[in-house]
Amino acid sequence: MAVVVGHSAVVHTPLGDLRGSTEGGVSVFRGVPYAEQPVGERRFLAAEPKRPWTGLRDAVEHGPLPPQGKSFVGGGRDDPKVRDEACLTLTVWSPDTTASLPVMVWIPGGAFVFGAGQFQLYNGSRLAANGNVVVVNVTYRIGVFGGFELGDLGEGFDDNLALRDQMAALRWIRDNISAFGGDPDRVTVFGESAGGTSVLALLASPEADGLFSRAIAQSPALPLIADREVRARQAHEWLRRLGVSAAEVKGLPQRDLRRAAGTLQLDSAARTPTLAYGLTFGVDLLPRHPIDAARDGTMRHIPLIIGTNSHEASMFAWTKPPMLPTTRATVDAYFERIGSDAKARVLAAYPDYPRRRALIAFGSDVMFGGPAWAFADAYSGLAPTHVYRFDHVGLSLRMLGLGATHGSEIVHVQHSYTSYLGRKMHPLGRRWQPAVGRRMQRAWLDFAAKGWDDGEIRWSTGHDWPTYDTVDRCTRIIQSTRDTVVSDPDAARREAWTGLY
Repeated sequence: MAVVVGHSAVVHTPLGDLRGSTEGGVSVFRGVPYAEQPVGERRFLAAEPKRPWTGLRDAVEHGPLPPQGKSFVGGGRDDPKVRDEACLTLTVWSPDTTASLPVMVWIPGGAFVFGAGQFQLYNGSRLAANGNVVVVNVTYRIGVFGGFELGDLGEGFDDNLALRDQMAALRWIRDNISAFGGDPDRVTVFGESAGGTSVLALLASPEADGLFSRAIAQSPALPLIADREVRARQAHEWLRRLGVSAAEVKGLPQRDLRRAAGTLQLDSAARTPTLAYGLTFGVDLLPRHPIDAARDGTMRHIPLIIGTNSHEASMFAWTKPPMLPTTRATVDAYFERIGSDAKARVLAAYPDYPRRRALIAFGSDVMFGGPAWAFADAYSGLAPTHVYRFDHVGLSLRMLGLGATHGSEIVHVQHSYTSYLGRKMHPLGRRWQPAVGRRMQRAWLDFAAKGWDDGEIRWSTGHDWPTYDTVDRCTRIIQSTRDTVVSDPDAARREAWTGLY
């Protein structure tokens, strides 16, 4: 239950009382700790459950961001700037704290190096108000403290800390969200990029069973998940570069730990098929890679939306990272790294190669398209699966020649048009919400509320979105003014990557 006092909102959770604020008719609770903070001797260990407190605890200010460098995603004046290892907090938006509403849990992306749930790009207020849902944004450990695998260093180091933090948040939601007006039996996890990757990893993890009932993976980057052996070699190389023993690591300053991990990231991107930061499979928490788990049926069977953007790699082409090959040289290097003789067959699916358009498409498929198609093919045999491709291009992105680049759909799902990036991509969005945003947000909200368990659904716009299968591969093409359903729209490219993921 909650008591609204002026512009304050008070909720009574099993752990203690929280005082948030009310903004635009939505109750907001910021900086809510969902676990004990992983500092001191808890550094590099799984977070412990949050202990109860006494008295009324304020939840009106954001908690600190995880340690990270600057990024354009959080570059606005209203985005938090303070960074600290004590970062395990979440934000809750609720339109009615006395109800029992569907819950949508946002897992932010950032390649497990950047990101936080506090960024204005991910502001959940419009999603909560428009959809009558409770929205929860999770902030979890990233970089060397959460996205860099150290589990094989022995006692005092747990594996997959980023994923463990997300599970700790989901357990907190299960036990506490009813106090905010949420229904713990109707929880949808959704995320983009590393967040979408995490969603699929949560589906494949036995320890996440029962923590959510629906899932949405926006532009998952499944090559960010590597096997335990690769991660173990990396962890010991990290120790060697630091020049210390595992027992000494917890006493080192942040800058030394981050610098050593950063050099390994650069080396890994140039020399191996995986990045240094990411998740790890082959451990108890994540026994199988999500694609393999889907193929052998050893993962949860719940309704899923999964999709990618049509020009995922266009933004990365400016910096030309090796892991998203968008030049002839990096394409050649990619095939050398993976040790495959399929180069001629794959490149035949890009008839314009090596023109820029084909290079962008190839880079997009390496990290996003290829693994997403493989996962959708496998998972659709287990549970209702709906696949999309986001093609909408606003004026700003069109002028920059980027197309529907990586992450450009987020602002439409969240309706965060007043955020720093929202203003850049859609300058008029504060006054006039693009039709694509209204359609896309409503589809996500309908899915969270209803689940679309009946196979073929009809969302509020009146358009059908058939389930995906390996016969028709029906895919919803999300465009500026209207959406269409197309059978296997990227068939040649999808077939070219068969067997490589």
